[in-house]
Amino acid sequence: MTTATTTRLTQRTKTASSPEEETRRAAPRVSSPPGGRREQGERFGGDLMPSCRADAVLAQVRHYDRIALVLQGGGALGAYQCGVVEALEDCGVHPHWVAGISIGSINAALIAGNPPGQRAAALRTFWETVTQQPLLPTLPWEHGAALAWIPEPVQPQLAVMQGLRAILEGQRGFFLPRWPLGGNSPTQASFYDTAPLRDTLEKLVDFDRLNSGETRISVGAVNVRNGNQVVFDSAEMRLGPEHIMASGALPPGFPAVEIDGEFYWDGGLVSNTPLSQVLGGHPSHHTLVFQVDLWSAAGKVPQNLMDVAERQKDIQYSSRTRIITSTLRQAQEQRRILRELLQRIPLDKRDALCEQVQEMAQDKRYNVIHLIYRDKAFDGQGKDYAFGRAEMRSHWQSGLNDMHRTLDHPDWFALPSAEQGFVTHDVHAQA
Repeated sequence: MTTATTTRLTQRTKTASSPEEETRRAAPRVSSPPGGRREQGERFGGDLMPSCRADAVLAQVRHYDRIALVLQGGGALGAYQCGVVEALEDCGVHPHWVAGISIGSINAALIAGNPPGQRAAALRTFWETVTQQPLLPTLPWEHGAALAWIPEPVQPQLAVMQGLRAILEGQRGFFLPRWPLGGNSPTQASFYDTAPLRDTLEKLVDFDRLNSGETRISVGAVNVRNGNQVVFDSAEMRLGPEHIMASGALPPGFPAVEIDGEFYWDGGLVSNTPLSQVLGGHPSHHTLVFQVDLWSAAGKVPQNLMDVAERQKDIQYSSRTRIITSTLRQAQEQRRILRELLQRIPLDKRDALCEQVQEMAQDKRYNVIHLIYRDKAFDGQGKDYAFGRAEMRSHWQSGLNDMHRTLDHPDWFALPSAEQGFVTHDVHAQA
């Protein structure tokens, strides 16, 4: 865990919600398939989920007060998260709260800024836009599911070529090479200009909806001046494109973003996994979390310098997810022990301190459904900036497949017992 302080910004703070509004927001966010499924368009994945399986999952999900979606940063790998969202929409599961870092923040904004049923379509539009170069035409193998028929030994070279094109040309609707270099201000000290991203966000995200409170969104960034992590939270302030861009401003590629006189960089510099944004603090809701990571902490020992560079990124940006999860699990166990101790104190003997402890140790349970992107044969050290269309579709399909495999286990979605308090499920770990 990082030692940097996390600061909650409160400028333009919203008025406190009424108890009735809190109850409305915490109501189970599910819809019965197929009627509650998203509007249909072109699909990157296969068939819709069978209704019987979706019904079994929804029967479990309805026991939770809150559904959260936690999206790690990882550049081009972020398409994996979109496949997960598509599968959840097919099932009729819609989050109350979305938290993201970097590309996860962009995906989060597209989710919170569009109505349920249209979110996968908004994500698709964004990713089909940014997986095009602004200058040269799309290469032949970038159309459709082209990687499926390209020989596996050749695929890594094609991915490298896509990464090089991103470096040289940028990506349409996302970033462009800055020329000339050498700006003398924080907003110009970068290799690329991200002004196109702002235009894309303004086209695809309804920021009035994003700030309406229907779906809460939190995005992480880091204050350039003091090095502290900050969380921009729609429950505390009005968010705009600049907050989303600040969360993804990874230096030296992207410039710092100025907000109210302070400059911010990518939150992944401090912590790339926003799970603690959702589950930190005193528990107040039974919460089901879908944590979608793009970097695997576990991996093979590298055999060459290219593998070393890739493995370094995996370790760096996985942000010690297991430590965060273990810490949260220990906190839940400590709360359980406190509840048992309180039961041994007669009611007429309890004082204000006991009431405070009772508030801290509420019996609220957490279930984390953990999905982690798994490397493919064509991945390399540039997998996070290989924004090719074929690579994007492959990542998207992987997320869709992993979520469908997870939904094959409706029992994983059951509310944990009071004795458990905190459980995790990972389809790869339990396969």
